[in-house]
Amino acid sequence: MNLTTLPSMLDIIGELFPEHTSIAVSDADRYIYYKPSRTIDLQIRPGDKIKEGTATYKALTSRQKISAYIDARVFGIPYFGMSVPFFEQGQPAGCVTAILPAKPSPLPFLTVKTSDRWVPVSFETIMYAEAQNRKTRIKAERVEGFHKANLSELEFLLPDDQFLRVHRSYLVNLHYIREIHPDSHSTFLLLMHDQSKIPVSQTYASSFRRKLRF
Repeated sequence: MNLTTLPSMLDIIGELFPEHTSIAVSDADRYIYYKPSRTIDLQIRPGDKIKEGTATYKALTSRQKISAYIDARVFGIPYFGMSVPFFEQGQPAGCVTAILPAKPSPLPFLTVKTSDRWVPVSFETIMYAEAQNRKTRIKAERVEGFHKANLSELEFLLPDDQFLRVHRSYLVNLHYIREIHPDSHSTFLLLMHDQSKIPVSQTYASSFRRKLRF
């Protein structure tokens, strides 16, 4: 990776995650950049070798995006990591990892604000979440409204085996995808159970295919 591109890349990445997120960037073997947050600091230094069992290691070896709880045996403190590998000529060339405090066990619902009230909505009934005018619109089976968390925060809270980010503006419940249609050369268009159409952007297309194994 060209190190001169890191500052501008991290400016963009930093906008996608909550402010208490630490960011680590690696090549295929070692960390090349680390920016700790005030909330969690794994004491990573550029040049450190990637340890087996870390979120970065798991993403590089599995060759796909991972979200995983990492216990204290690796760095001395537990954390929750979201890692996305990038590739050169088909081979893992590095990884970007968001490091957050150990993922809590949240209540299994979100409280959604409608026009005149608040409604608790269970995770399993949420079809998708959409970033909309600096708010997050929640579309569930029986209610539609807004939640104060942004998509990255919801991606952190919602069950990894059920919800997947498919676009900078969309997080979908995989159980509510009715059909997957090709859309241009390498992207897709999702037809949801409520007939909504949601795009899968090129950035997320590969991880979407790996997740659904097609």
